[in-house]
Amino acid sequence: MDTPAPKPTRRLEYEQMLLSRHLHLSKANGRRRDGTLERSAYILLSRIRVQGPMSIGELSEAFGLDSSTLNRQTAAALRSGLVERIPDPDGGIARKFRLTKEGERRLDEERDGNVQALDVIMADWSAEDIAVFADCVKRFNADIERLHGNPWPRPEQR
Repeated sequence: MDTPAPKPTRRLEYEQMLLSRHLHLSKANGRRRDGTLERSAYILLSRIRVQGPMSIGELSEAFGLDSSTLNRQTAAALRSGLVERIPDPDGGIARKFRLTKEGERRLDEERDGNVQALDVIMADWSAEDIAVFADCVKRFNADIERLHGNPWPRPEQR
């Protein structure tokens, strides 16, 4: 008797579990072994770069996190010289955070390291296969964002 093929989302769930395991095992404290940014700083800097200067309230809404968590994250980024506080360019009362030159440099360094790691992992993949996979992951992320009503801005790819 033939066993029915597993539901595709069941296969995906399993592969997603393994992916998270691989990411966990290859990282120390939420970063690449040779990375310089913690995961939360990497995501924070990435969002500010794409969206431009943001207040604590805007960051809280964007990340779905409470302001106390974001106050801790931005305070750490300030101490590390990755962001600076500036007056709201639009004239609002709240001060905003923008990347410093050091923040830009460290974000670029981290992203380049991540891309190099992916290049090693996917060395035997064709450029077309990588593009298809990237498109599928983008679609998956966009559907999650749509369900939560909180789209994440995406930069122009370089």
